[in-house]
Order: sequence, then C-alpha cells, then structure tokens
Amino acid sequence: MAWRRGEAPGRWVFDQEIRHYQRPLATVHELAEKRAISEEEVLEGLESANAYSTLSLDVPDTDDESPAVADTLGAEDEALEGVEYRESLKPLLEDLPPREKRILLLRFFGNMTESLIAREVGVSQMHVFRLLARSLAQLREKLLVEE
Repeated sequence: MAWRRGEAPGRWVFDQEIRHYQRPLATVHELAEKRAISEEEVLEGLESANAYSTLSLDVPDTDDESPAVADTLGAEDEALEGVEYRESLKPLLEDLPPREKRILLLRFFGNMTESLIAREVGVSQMHVFRLLARSLAQLREKLLVEE
C-alpha cells in the first residue's frame, strides 16, 4: 500500500485495507495485524483521520435555533481604547522637559503620591501639584488638537 501524495508521515491511511475488510468492517485488531503495528497506532491513525473533517463557522452550533458558531466566538477588547491613548501619548511625553516627564511617570506609573514625589524630586508638594496640572493641561491640549 502506498501513502497518498501530500500525506504527513505517521498518518495512517488504511484505504486499501478498509476497502478489503468492509464486508464486514475490519476490527482494530485485524488492521493492526495486517499492517504489523500495534492496536494503539491503529487507533491513533483512525483518530487522526477524523481531525481532517471541518464544519463551516456559519452552521448553527447544535440546532437550527442556536446561533452560528462564528457569532459566539470572540469578544470586544475593552482595553483597546487604552492602547490608542497610550500610543498617542508616547511622543507627547517625549516632548516634555525631563523633570516634568519624571513627575508624570512617578505619579501615574509609579503610583506615588504628590508628597512622595516632592521628596523624591526635591521640591514642595504644591510645586509638584502645579507641574502636574500644567503638564496634564499641555498633554490634553495637544491630544485634542491631534484628534
């Protein structure tokens, strides 16, 4: 028996043997004996043959009343909008002076309070508040102009 052209090695194609044994159907034992392989290998081969049958995603899942399989797959990614905002902010953050950029990063990505940032940077908490307000206003204005 020859393998079908394009078949992956190890995938058992029992076409000739199955046709020979179809009256009555061959048992796993008979196929294993004929091919001189284990019964487990026959079962693996028969199981892999089933892996090649496909169904359309437009067919209802269980009955005519149920939605198509394609309608039940996937979901809207709620974090997608955040990606757009972050990507829009990257070049704008690069344009900020180093101290203001550091303060923004410590506040929003380092999750630090204004008083902790003030100690870290060496300025008053009120000055950190003013720098944050000014930087955020500039970023907001630039983001709105780009849209």
